[in-house]
Amino acid sequence: MSFPGLSHDLVCKALSELDQALFCHEEWSEALNRTLICHLAPDGRDIEEDCFRKCRFGQWLYSASAKTLAQHPAFSEIEALHKRMHRCARDLLMASANGEPMQPHEYERFVNTLRQMRLEILTTKHELEDAIYNIDPLTGAASRVGMLTKLREQQALVQRKVQFCCLAMMDIDHFKGVNDTYGHAVGDRVLAAVAHQLKSELRPYDVIFRYGGEEFLICMPTMEIKTGYAATDRLRQSVADMTFESEGGQPFGVTVSFGLTLLDSDVSVETSIERADKALYAAKTGGRNRVVVWEASMV
Repeated sequence: MSFPGLSHDLVCKALSELDQALFCHEEWSEALNRTLICHLAPDGRDIEEDCFRKCRFGQWLYSASAKTLAQHPAFSEIEALHKRMHRCARDLLMASANGEPMQPHEYERFVNTLRQMRLEILTTKHELEDAIYNIDPLTGAASRVGMLTKLREQQALVQRKVQFCCLAMMDIDHFKGVNDTYGHAVGDRVLAAVAHQLKSELRPYDVIFRYGGEEFLICMPTMEIKTGYAATDRLRQSVADMTFESEGGQPFGVTVSFGLTLLDSDVSVETSIERADKALYAAKTGGRNRVVVWEASMV
């Protein structure tokens, strides 16, 4: 899964914090088992009503920092499993403290919940690691690594008639002139800012790939050509409305051109990408700062 709206640095930070929180959770789990097996006095925090907030994993989970991952579908499941796991542990600890025998089914419920929670955490951790590998560090867009795989997954949905899907190839107009006039450092800032603007306008499940240089490929599931055109033209206008500054404070702007096509179920993904690229070429030769839809007559 991608993490829309998260830069490469934010994903790295989220992974580091999750790693530390997981380490704390494993330490807590070991300490809990030691308490139960050796019939030790429980940690007072583990038998409080809001015990799920008191452990170090819980402190992270309910912190503002952890909300970076709130968009991930597993986050709410981890939160629910963590709360349930602590409630099971609390029951076991209170029974042990009262000298009551531990019921096997109660311990099994605790262990099963613990196992499910660990699986969700590790799955999220692996997806963060994949995201770091697959995110272009300059722009925060997805890199081309894994791009074809993701597009083929979308094409499979198109083939099963579950949805339409639009592909848009975008290029920053006269970008070489930006680098030549203002320098590559400013050019890099323009690339990053344009990508951020596009991501802020796209839906959470749309994906923008850095295709190469100043070219980006945008995948927009559930959109047919008419709505795809309207959405893409809004992106075009939002970039045209942006203002940048040179190192000396001189303001300037850029425009972008788009080539739009449907992700076709009857041809290869590569052919659909080529169609978007041909439409982009038509947009560039037709005056730039426009959206052009692919037609069969384009060669």
